[in-house]
Parts: sequence; structure tokens; C-alpha cells
Amino acid sequence: MTKNGPQLTSRKPLEVAIVCYPGSQATSIYGLTDLFTYADSYAREQASSPNPFVRITHWKPQGDAFECVFASHPGDERPPAVVILPGAQLAPIERGDVPECVAWIRRKHSEGAVVAAVCGGVFVLAESGLLAGRRTTTHWLFADSLRRRYPELKVDADRLVIDDNDIVTAGGVLAWTDLGLSLVERFLGPAVMAATARFMLADPPGREQRFYNRFVPPLDHGDKPILAIQHWLQANVQAAVSVAELAGQAALGERTFLRRFVKATRMKPSEYHQKLRITRSQELLELTRNTVDQIAIATGYEDPGGFRRTFKRVVGLSPSEYRRRFQRQA
Repeated sequence: MTKNGPQLTSRKPLEVAIVCYPGSQATSIYGLTDLFTYADSYAREQASSPNPFVRITHWKPQGDAFECVFASHPGDERPPAVVILPGAQLAPIERGDVPECVAWIRRKHSEGAVVAAVCGGVFVLAESGLLAGRRTTTHWLFADSLRRRYPELKVDADRLVIDDNDIVTAGGVLAWTDLGLSLVERFLGPAVMAATARFMLADPPGREQRFYNRFVPPLDHGDKPILAIQHWLQANVQAAVSVAELAGQAALGERTFLRRFVKATRMKPSEYHQKLRITRSQELLELTRNTVDQIAIATGYEDPGGFRRTFKRVVGLSPSEYRRRFQRQA
């Protein structure tokens, strides 16, 4: 090892297999192909070697078989060191949709491959059973569905990439860049990763998905009194409210209201109200030039310092950092 990572010398290329399962996202498949192609070029340049450092293959179910349908360097086929499940084009697979892929992934993992998945591809990986008991992430919009379908998983949708050694998962439609760069850094070193990231104008790994996460209130639970309270809270984000007041508005006893609210929204009223306030403050930071203190007051926080601490804890950035990253210019 050098101080910049693995010693770049002539050797057998890193075999990266991308699984083109039914419904997989073309952007993810071909974006990862390009990313590893760039990394291969920089690895050759840094090692002053004409020999490839990465061989990229695409695999697809063909009838009852699972076959290689593309190779960046034909011939010299080896067992893949890395198997990547790209994101889903529209929505994650249903259970039992891709048995051929699942069996092939399990076999390659048992042969020593690192298995990685992006966004909806995490559902395919979960089908294999390899994620049982593991920490994992996926697109924040799919996180609750992943938890319900596979309760044995430890889902942390705030994280953009979770590297658990032989299993790596990434959330977000375009998180294939973070996943790919993380794998490049591991196998080819930080210098190659940094050069690849600069060429792609991509942030190096280290972002968090919660920077981009927006609270989407569950509204399809069918409990009309609770839904009415949700609508009232949305229209009165800045109001100071108590469980007793909300229960009175819903014409329910406090214990009954609290039980039904938690069942419908999967959170306590105070947590729900806070998420609404933080979401509103994100909108104001993006769309207005109001000061942070003004936004704190407009969203119901009497103490701007307390607002800043809560915002940083929930979002992962301070209000000022969030504004610099996301403010939309008129």
C-alpha cells in the first residue's frame, strides 16, 4: 500500500459486474460503466501502464440462464470482485420477481464478491437474504416500504452510502456516483477516486441523504379525524399546540387521540409537528431572502438558537449551510 491507497501496478483487472435486472435504470447501468471507465483511465495514467485496471461486464437473465451481454475488454473472464445492482427505473421490484438474479448474486457473494446496490436495487439485494441483520440504506422515499417488507433489515435512510465491507448500499436515484466513487477509492485508491470525481464534477463520497430528504406526511391511512388534524397542522405550522388541544379538536380523548395519531403517522404529534416546521423552514431558506432568525419565528420557534440546533440535528446542515447549497436564484 502507498499513502494514496493500493499500489497501482500491472495486474489482473478488477472485475466489476453490473446486473441488468428487469426494470433496472439505464442511467445507473451506463453511468456506472462510464465511471469505472474513467477510473480505469486514471489508474493507467497514474501507474504509467497500458494495461487495463478495470474490466466492466453487464449481466442479464436470458431464459433460465444468467449471461454476460457486454464486456469492456472481451476475453480473460474472471469471477467478479464486485457485483452491482443498479437502481430501479420507476419502482422497486415485487417479491419473487427476479429469482435468477437473486440466485446468481448469492452464488457470486459466496465466491468472495463484494455485492453493492443502489436505490431500488437494494430490494433485489434484500430478496437474496444477504442483507438480513445488516445496516442498509435506500432512497428515502422507499425506506418505509423496505422496512415493512424486510423487517430483519436495519434501515438508515439518512445515509447516502453504507459500506458494510462485503455489502455496500446507496440511496437516491443518482447515488450510483457516490457508490461507484466509494468502490473506486477502496480498490484503486483515493488518488484515482479524486481524479475521477473531478472529471465528473461530482462531490467525493461523504454526503448524507438527509440533506435532500423532504418529509412526506402519510395521508392515506383512512382515519378521518386524524387526517383533519394533519391538515390543520399543515396550515398552522407556526402554532404552539399540545396533545390536549389537538385531541379536543379531533373530539377524542387524549389517550385515544395519541394512539390513533401514532398508528396513522408512525410518530408522535410533537415529532410530526417538528418535521412540518423543518420542512417549511427548508422551503423558506430556498425561496426567500428572509434571515434565519425571521424564518425561525415564522415557523414557530421562539428561540432562533434552538431552531438552528434542531435544524442541524434533523437535516445534517446548519440553516446557513443549507441555504448556500440549495437556495434557488430568482
